[in-house]
Amino acid sequence: MATAYGRDTRGHRPATGSGGHPPVKPFFPAALRAPVEARAWRELAYVVLSLPISVALFTFAVTMTALGLGMLITFLGIPILAAGLVVCRGFGVVERGRARGLLKLDIADPAPVRGKGGLMSWVGAVLKSGVSWRHLLYAVLHMPWATFAFTVAVTFWTYGWAAFTYPLWRWVFPAYAGIGGIQLYGDRTHQVYLDSPTEIAVTSALGLAVVLVTPWIVRGLVSVDRVMVLGLLGPSRLATRVSELESDRGVVVDTAAADLRRIERDLHDGAQARLVALAMDLGLAKEKLTDDPEAAARMVDEAHGEVKVALQELRDLARGIHPAVLTDRGLDAALSAIASRCTVPVKVVVDLESRPAQAIEGIAYFTVSELLQNVSKHARATRASVDVWRAQDRLMLQVTDDGRGGAGVSTGSGLAGLTERLDAVDGILVVDSPAGGPTTVTAELPWRG
Repeated sequence: MATAYGRDTRGHRPATGSGGHPPVKPFFPAALRAPVEARAWRELAYVVLSLPISVALFTFAVTMTALGLGMLITFLGIPILAAGLVVCRGFGVVERGRARGLLKLDIADPAPVRGKGGLMSWVGAVLKSGVSWRHLLYAVLHMPWATFAFTVAVTFWTYGWAAFTYPLWRWVFPAYAGIGGIQLYGDRTHQVYLDSPTEIAVTSALGLAVVLVTPWIVRGLVSVDRVMVLGLLGPSRLATRVSELESDRGVVVDTAAADLRRIERDLHDGAQARLVALAMDLGLAKEKLTDDPEAAARMVDEAHGEVKVALQELRDLARGIHPAVLTDRGLDAALSAIASRCTVPVKVVVDLESRPAQAIEGIAYFTVSELLQNVSKHARATRASVDVWRAQDRLMLQVTDDGRGGAGVSTGSGLAGLTERLDAVDGILVVDSPAGGPTTVTAELPWRG
């Protein structure tokens, strides 16, 4: 496997932190930090709040569903059932907001109910919506789980912290209860209390162990909540995919329109303007051909130069639409041609046993072309590299330079537009460009060969 700057022989780059340097390790390991981290307290708050919310939602959902089904013998059952589903969707809004705030869960809102007009049309849309019934299912399933999670989480947190802090509050037993401490065992003849220094220390140590393990238990519990919220309260996979395709279609349409405007502008301001000037010069030369042959010859010579320039502009324009070398010889030759026009030396390594689909090949070509133009214009680099390889069913591109860095995909930048173009074909663009450099841009495209 060929190598390139910033990538090992397996095609993977080492993990880096901000600034391109290895991440700084925290002083305390994760196991010791977990009980006092904000995430642990947010997840505990989520579990504690889940119980009263789920009880209220379960009670309402079961009541309205039973009432609606029982009243289906009359007309009133249908609107009652629809109203119950609508309120369940309202609870879903609360649950999604709670998951976003406390669990930091990235979940989109499902599509709203859209009736064609009129109350009955809206009721029918509610009843036919799979989202509505998934919210009802969440209301029924979440209550028993929330009860179990609440019991486990609160028990572990309470007993853990109580035992861990036992040396601080043991004094209440002899002062107010008249006993030496927590009673570990007792019958008619024997009583065992945790009151010696050794017993107090062991109790605190066991409490510390429970305190340390409790956040991970709670994290495991809320992972089930994450699955339930994503699966039942979020948009379906089909709806998400349709939304992505609609967005991608818009990007493709906008990109095609922008390319057409660019081609029209280049023709109007470049070759077309030169051809118009050429026609005027040849007309003047024709008029002077008999009166002043020498001047006519000079004008024809100038027109000849203009023809060469116009032809070169047309070649550049055709290359910008789709280069012939890419069609004839593939990415290796096409990218080498791009690299030869870059203002810094560029090392090109293409490790492909076959060619991807023509559309993907074209996108890869223009991606590298755009990135090398950025290197020429903005990077202030002394060298660059282009590496292309295949990883399973993905085409991987990596462009690296040793310039000043600071590149990003912020809105309005060229990289942002490039990201949108790649996203339209399920591609990914990752930029690693700390201030001071180096810059590594990795693009991933579907193979589709």
